[in-house]
Amino acid sequence: MNRRHFLKSATAAAAFAPSLSQASSIAHMPKGKAEHCIFIWLGGGMSQVDTFDPKQRGNPKSTPKIAGSDYAAIDTAVPGVQYTEHLAKTAKLADRCTVVRTVNHRIVDEHAFATNVVHTGRMISGTVTYPSIGSLVAHQRGSASDDAPAYMLIGYPNVSRGPGYLGPKHGYIYLTDTDSGPAGFSRPAGLQTSRIERRQQLLNQFNTEIPDDSALAAYEEVQQQALRLAGPTFMRNFNLKEEPAALREAYGSEFGQRCLLSRRLVQAGVRFIEVSHNLNFVNGTGWDTHNEGQLNQHLLIQDLDTALAALIADLEDKKLLDKTLIALGTEFGRPSSFDGGGGRGHQGTSFSLLLAGGGLNHCGAYGVTDELGKEILENPVSVPDYHATIHAALGIDPSKELHDAGRPVPITDGGKPIARLFS
Repeated sequence: MNRRHFLKSATAAAAFAPSLSQASSIAHMPKGKAEHCIFIWLGGGMSQVDTFDPKQRGNPKSTPKIAGSDYAAIDTAVPGVQYTEHLAKTAKLADRCTVVRTVNHRIVDEHAFATNVVHTGRMISGTVTYPSIGSLVAHQRGSASDDAPAYMLIGYPNVSRGPGYLGPKHGYIYLTDTDSGPAGFSRPAGLQTSRIERRQQLLNQFNTEIPDDSALAAYEEVQQQALRLAGPTFMRNFNLKEEPAALREAYGSEFGQRCLLSRRLVQAGVRFIEVSHNLNFVNGTGWDTHNEGQLNQHLLIQDLDTALAALIADLEDKKLLDKTLIALGTEFGRPSSFDGGGGRGHQGTSFSLLLAGGGLNHCGAYGVTDELGKEILENPVSVPDYHATIHAALGIDPSKELHDAGRPVPITDGGKPIARLFS
């Protein structure tokens, strides 16, 4: 073979090699059958040793303070897996769950950066605004019904939850009040349908001048969807009084009602729902349990326990649990040692997140940490790995490349699904 033929052959082989590698990756990528995801966000940083990864009993009031869990450990429905005592209801349903105890990131333990990383799977970039996992799912799967949006947020909006370079079409519709529904969707009282239609006709005259490939066109599409959803059919989903009183009571507090609403939104065809649980009034600080926040942390954990257990049981009762993945997110964990005020600091090197339902092969708990929950001993799971597991459960290839201004951007930053959950 002469030099020219050799170079041609080598170049062709090099060009073909990535496609072979990608094909191999896709062929071995697990693909779940979940249709929806409810992403519960515990803003502030849930303490893993006080919830889903209990360790030796500590004492924040002794002198010196003793590092460890602040509560007693209890057995769950899965032999050998324990939670803390304030998760007693969820413990009975642990066979429908997997606590991923070895999630980790090396981001500075600061709330905004860590919140962004757990939502997007990537560090903030100066040139790219990365989409949240909710927007990625909305982009890849769309809504499950023409009468529902793909992505809804029950909580306060911010850029970490947004669509990034995917554009407004794949953003969220949000609400902060379960009684009134999405902001701006309720029509003013006394405004007749004929008047609304005339206003819409006037708006349409201006919209015809918008170029199809412009940013304004994307916003116009979002506006049209909002107008369609503002009708009584979709808005009826926010009337929780249609649910039996006993079921509403089983879900518990305002956070529980948010979880109940998320089940109704799944039934309506919403693909991805984020439910925020950073309700500071429960213990004074939410999940950011520095100092005195630790004193009433048990009330916050009990609130989570009641709502999460009710959601799992309700979805299962309605034959929706295998179709609906429940994912629990928080920006980092907390060390087993106590600070000067008896609370806990921040810890990103090892913390717990949870997956439930979604048709996964659950095992109660995955991964092992050391005696104080600080170091990972077995099966580390990066944030991109956790995202990849969610995507794969929803039938999305986490290695698929999207594009921002012509540049390829994989859906996850090298994340690999937890194979154990798909076997």
